[in-house]
Amino acid sequence: KKTNHFLLALSPSSSSSLHHHTRTHTHPMASKEEEDDNNKTKIQCAPSNNLNVGFPHFPTAKEMYTHLRSITKPGGGEFVVRNFVGVIEDISPDASLVETELFPRGALEYYTKKNMGWDYSQEEADMWQLAERGGAQGDYREGMQKKIANVIDCLKTEPLSKRAVIPIPFNSEGSQEVDWKDQGQNKCCRELHLYLEDGKLKCTGIVRMQNANIYVKNIHFFATLLDYVAKELGVELGEYTHWITNLCHDRTATSC
Repeated sequence: KKTNHFLLALSPSSSSSLHHHTRTHTHPMASKEEEDDNNKTKIQCAPSNNLNVGFPHFPTAKEMYTHLRSITKPGGGEFVVRNFVGVIEDISPDASLVETELFPRGALEYYTKKNMGWDYSQEEADMWQLAERGGAQGDYREGMQKKIANVIDCLKTEPLSKRAVIPIPFNSEGSQEVDWKDQGQNKCCRELHLYLEDGKLKCTGIVRMQNANIYVKNIHFFATLLDYVAKELGVELGEYTHWITNLCHDRTATSC
């Protein structure tokens, strides 16, 4: 058997010293269940107290979507809900594919491929790219593959790290060039903070502006990204915390 060593961090029940844990590659004749079990990295994480227990929890993205639409609908237009925080317990891509009239499955999959930095066809772009589905503010493609590779390297090298961050804006220029009039620079999502907790990969997303009807596009992309990173790390995918500073019903609000 061939063994890869992976340095892991402390858990509340562990001793004060760091431990080396192993991921074992099974014999080719091993059962699928045995192989799946052996391929899961047994990871221990730092003691923590995650205060997101005090925020609303939703089983999946669909329930959060319904809630966001309901709390923004009464005012509509310029009405803003500020500092919404909610937790999605199952952020897997399948559970996070929420189809709407504006975003059927094909549109969600196209925008996710685009924002992940994956290949897509001109035919797909012609079919699904619409201004109503978000423009430059929601285009996160530039440099995304390098950003993803960075967080994977970070958490593999130092599982205790608090630096596994995917920044979204200012891909080609520094923040000193900030310009509120530049839509492409004023990305809706600002950062994704990834961390290892309870033996799982978890994430907190910081969103400057969320249109409730665009949420389904964002969350499918986030879910796909987190699932990809979790598989690269060999760990389970945990909960996702969604922090929104400005939440509106749709794109009719000023300067979204």
